[in-house]
Amino acid sequence: MTRLTNTLKTTALLGALTVLLVLAGQWFGGTQGMIIAFVLAVLMNGGAYWFSDKLALSMAGARAISRYEAPRLYQMVAHLAQRANLPMPRVYLIDSEAPNAFATGRDPQHGAVAVTTGLLQLLNDDEVAAVIAHELGHIKNRDTLISTIAATFAGAVAILADMAQWALLLGGFGRHEDDGEESGLAGLVSGLLLILVAPIAATLIQLAISRTREFEADAAGATISGSPLALASALRKIEAWKQRLPLATNPAMANLYIINPLDGGALVKLFSTHPPTTERIARLERMAIRQHALVW
Repeated sequence: MTRLTNTLKTTALLGALTVLLVLAGQWFGGTQGMIIAFVLAVLMNGGAYWFSDKLALSMAGARAISRYEAPRLYQMVAHLAQRANLPMPRVYLIDSEAPNAFATGRDPQHGAVAVTTGLLQLLNDDEVAAVIAHELGHIKNRDTLISTIAATFAGAVAILADMAQWALLLGGFGRHEDDGEESGLAGLVSGLLLILVAPIAATLIQLAISRTREFEADAAGATISGSPLALASALRKIEAWKQRLPLATNPAMANLYIINPLDGGALVKLFSTHPPTTERIARLERMAIRQHALVW
C-alpha cells in the first residue's frame, strides 16, 4: 500500500511540474514556447527519476566514503541494513558542524545515506544508529524517490521565478507572435503572478510529501535499531542544535533531512514539510512504553 501511494504521489508531482513548465513556456513564447517547455519537462522528469539522488547529494555537498575511511560508521550502516533486510546503501559524509542526515535513491538497490560530521560528534553510538535506521526506514518504505524528486521540483520552480524577474526587468515577459503585442500592463501582471505564485508552488510541492512519511520512518527506524528512546533522544538533540546552528543548505533540500534544517518563524513552521519534533518524540516514547509492556 505504501509503495502504491508513493507511486501515485510521484506521478502527481511529475504532472504538476509538467503543467507548470508548459504554462510558463506559453507565457514566455506562445505555442512555440509551450512546445519547448513540454519537451524540457519530459527531459526533466526523466532526469529527476534517474539522477535525483546524485543531484541531492551534490546540492548537500556530500562526499562518498569507503569502509576504510570511516570503518565504524560503515560497519554500523551495514549492520542496520542487514537487520532491515536491505541492500547495503552507499554512505556519504557532509562536512558540517550542524547535526543532520538524509537518505536518497530511487529504490533500495540505489539507496544512499548521508550524515553530517556534526551528527557523529554530537550523538552517541546508539543515537547515531537510530538516526541511520530512520533513514533506512525511508529507503525501505520507498519514499526516498518522491522526496528527492520534490527537491528537484522545488528547485525548478525557483528557477522559473528568477526567469520571470529577469524577463520583467528586460521588458520581454509574455510577448510572443502568436497573441500579438501584449500591453505593458498585461505583461506586468503575468510576470508578477508567476513571481508570486512560484514560491508558493514550491512550498506546496514540498508539502505534497505527506508529513506522515516521517512518522512512518520514525516507527521503522525504531524497529530496525530496536531503540525508540535512542531515536527520540537524537531528535531532541538535533532540534536543540538547529536553533543555535542551522544547517547551511539549499531550501529545496529541506524536506529530505531527518529534521528540517532551516529555522524560521511561525509562518515557516506552518508550512513545514516535517511534523513537530515534539510530536515525533512523544510517539516514540509511547512506542517504547508499549514495547516495555510487551516484554513484561
